[in-house]
Amino acid sequence: MANSKYEYVKSFEQPDVLLPNTWIVVRIDGRGFHKFSNKYGFEKPNDRRAIDLMNAAAKAVMTELPDIVIAYGISDEYSFVFHKSCTLFDRRSSKLVTTIVSTFTAYYVHLWSQFFPGVPLSPPLPSFDGRAVQYPSVQNLRDYMSWRQVDCHINNLYNTTFWALIQIGGMDAKSAEKELAGSLSADKNEILFSRFKINYNNEPEIYKKGSVIFRDYELVEPGTAGEAIEDDGAKTTEQIKLSKTQEENDKKRRAKARITVQHLDVIKDEFWERRPWLLSNRPGKIPKEP
Repeated sequence: MANSKYEYVKSFEQPDVLLPNTWIVVRIDGRGFHKFSNKYGFEKPNDRRAIDLMNAAAKAVMTELPDIVIAYGISDEYSFVFHKSCTLFDRRSSKLVTTIVSTFTAYYVHLWSQFFPGVPLSPPLPSFDGRAVQYPSVQNLRDYMSWRQVDCHINNLYNTTFWALIQIGGMDAKSAEKELAGSLSADKNEILFSRFKINYNNEPEIYKKGSVIFRDYELVEPGTAGEAIEDDGAKTTEQIKLSKTQEENDKKRRAKARITVQHLDVIKDEFWERRPWLLSNRPGKIPKEP
């Protein structure tokens, strides 16, 4: 870039590099999606088309950014997780957040017609905001994922009961809110079953558990995963060279892996133990074609 007398303005830029050796979660949320969903007549309590569109956009983001190890989505939000060793964009918060938000939004708009055929978009168009949060330990990361999945269950149980009272029970919104004020999960389950013969346990997993996206490798038996990867600071020059070669090989294996959208329990240990590549950042074994 040519020097000029105006170049001094670069000094006003402030560094926003995230701490090293921490898990990075970029969480995006829809802006004004309550009005947006009403405008396009989203089905209540859940619109499968809208959820599938969110999942498709998130899957596209993961395809374009192989540094993302796992993503989790509910309603109009998605969380994208970068491994603690990630160096993408030199770990600059603004670059990571804006890249994910813009890429997700672009695909959401691009894929809209596939999930809502015959329903053209018009202003105000869908948009999302985002933030980056750092977590220093695996337990912190897992607790974050558990928090989002628990929220998914709590919100979906409430919404399922609320809309059953309105759509089947004939209540208005204020009466339904009053009916559910202070109610516990057991109370909502009882309302659904006793009044409307709805067994919440039989509701689709996609609504109860949300959507988790990751690269699909062969599952392993708990306790058989490989040893943890050493930090580069403890390695010799020769070991680092081998690590660089390994990184290239890992990159190729990630590119070959199928990205899958599933609706699983991410709170229990089994999910993580059977998929050690999520925490190690080392690709697993590509499943054989059936």
